[in-house]
Amino acid sequence: MKLFVGLGNPGEKYSRNRHNIGYMALDRIAGDHRFGPWRNKFQGELSEGRLGQSKVMLLKPTTFMNLSGQSVGAALRFFKLEPAEVIVFHDELDLAPGKLRLKQGGGHAGHNGLRSIHQHIGPDYARVRLGIGHPGHKDRVAAYVLSNFAKSDQDWLEDLLNGISKGAPELADGAGDRFMNTVALATVPQRPSGGTRTKVQTQPSTPATATADTRTPLQKLADKFK
Repeated sequence: MKLFVGLGNPGEKYSRNRHNIGYMALDRIAGDHRFGPWRNKFQGELSEGRLGQSKVMLLKPTTFMNLSGQSVGAALRFFKLEPAEVIVFHDELDLAPGKLRLKQGGGHAGHNGLRSIHQHIGPDYARVRLGIGHPGHKDRVAAYVLSNFAKSDQDWLEDLLNGISKGAPELADGAGDRFMNTVALATVPQRPSGGTRTKVQTQPSTPATATADTRTPLQKLADKFK
C-alpha cells in the first residue's frame, strides 16, 4: 500500500492558490482513476483506489498547511506504513513553473507543510516537488503562494496535472524514472521527427491575361520619352 499526500489549505477561498497544487494533483488522480468518494478521516479527506499493481490511499490534510503532519502521522499509524511508503505532493518555489522533481528523503527547505510532516514521521518519505516559480524576493513569498494561479499559468498547469495523473500508476509501483518520463512527455512540446517535413500547400498561380497593344508606332515612341 502507498499513501499519496497532497498539501494545501482547505476551503474554497484557497482552492486555486499556488500553495494548493498538491490538492490539485490528488484531485486529478482521483478523478481520472476512478477512486472512491472522499471521506473525512485523519483530520483530512481520504479516498481509496488502485494505481497499477498497488493499493493507494489519497490524503488531503484539512488542518491547514502548518499542521499537515498531524493528519499524515495519524494515517501512517493507522495503516501501519513506513515513511518510505508515503509520497507527498507539494508546491516548490525553487523550481520553474511546470517543472517536477521526485526526491526521496532530505530536508524540508523551509516549507511549512513539510516541516510539520518531519515533526510527525521524520524525513524519510518521498516528495513530488511541483514547480510554481519564485516571486523574486522573500518578502513577497507569502502573498505569492496564497494567491491564485494566473490565467497565463493555466496551460502548463493543465499539462502538468495530466502528466502526473498518467504517470501515477508508475509512481505507485516504484518506477520513479518512468513516472518522471511520463510527466516530461506530457509537459514538453514534442518536435516533429527529423525525417518528416510538412509540405506547405500553395494555390497555383493564375497566369496574367495578355492585353493587346493597340498603340501606333508614333505613340510607342512618344511613350518612351514620358
